[in-house]
Amino acid sequence: MTGQMVRPSGSPMAFETTCKTDVGCVRSLNEDSVLVRPDWGLWLVADGMGGHAAGDFASQTIVGAMETVGLPTGAVDLKSRFMDRLTQANRDIQAHAEQLGSGVIGSTVAALLIQQDHFACIWSGDSRVYRMRGSTLTRVTRDHTEVQALLDTGAITLEEAEASPRKNVITRAIGVTAEPDCDMVEGALADADTFLLCSDGLTEYFADSELAEVLYTGANGDLGPMCEQLVKTALERGGKDNVSVVMVRCRHMGLPEIAIEGEYPELRGQQ
Repeated sequence: MTGQMVRPSGSPMAFETTCKTDVGCVRSLNEDSVLVRPDWGLWLVADGMGGHAAGDFASQTIVGAMETVGLPTGAVDLKSRFMDRLTQANRDIQAHAEQLGSGVIGSTVAALLIQQDHFACIWSGDSRVYRMRGSTLTRVTRDHTEVQALLDTGAITLEEAEASPRKNVITRAIGVTAEPDCDMVEGALADADTFLLCSDGLTEYFADSELAEVLYTGANGDLGPMCEQLVKTALERGGKDNVSVVMVRCRHMGLPEIAIEGEYPELRGQQ
């Protein structure tokens, strides 16, 4: 789907949003789920694991919980609502796993939260959030995987990581621990910032440098065709996993600074 520019009430930012999810070329079940709520300042991708009646349930449970977030009063409120729903989804996934009696099930999550001119990315697992600012692509999230942990300690090289048969073994997911185990990065928005949220079904087939080229080339065009092309290319290159992409472009609409400071004082001074 591709939406028009949406400007939440009182926000200095308007958002163009598009998303696409595909089962891929090999699997018969799509265990990915996406959520797009520019009116609330919330977008996410969830990639379930566990197979039929498990992985799809896990990712859908996260999205279903987030559908009750509603319109927040500010950044702190949105983060609080998000984590409250994620905690409930975590419990529901664990309860379903107990009912099935077939082992642990779970889902990654990669979420973008925006209020006023600040953003927060919250994630667990190896679904990712990227930000394109000007000509620079930044991977905002850091994979929770065995291979990333080895890279962080210097135990393996980047080349060894790319060739590792365990590069997709994740170390965190929603539904596998008593409480959600997430990381968060926050920052200030700039005009024309473009965010890409995706499951590993996309990044399996794209190096960061190639994603940067695609986003830079399409910087002045509609997001819809770019999103479609990313998914199409992943399928053409094998598509062995489900592929999900959510894209968000931010446009500053020029509200007076006093409106930002007066309504969202908790954001003052954040970088």
